[in-house]
Amino acid sequence: MTVQIAVRLADDTVERLDRLVAAGEAPSRASVIERALAREFRRLLAERDAAILAAAGPDADMDGLADYAAHTGLDIE
Repeated sequence: MTVQIAVRLADDTVERLDRLVAAGEAPSRASVIERALAREFRRLLAERDAAILAAAGPDADMDGLADYAAHTGLDIE
């Protein structure tokens, strides 16, 4: 299910969205905005998780996981 909402964006932002769509780099304005929001939600979760881990202090078990994560590519799309 989807819900339509009204969002005010600066003229230059809409122009950039339209250029992406016109160039075939995105199927619609909405798809670009959805991807951007999904990316922001993931960033906020990662920030929250990092704060939780920082507050927990050193943990030998987590060091191996952190090392693995640091050397693993991110799939953010």
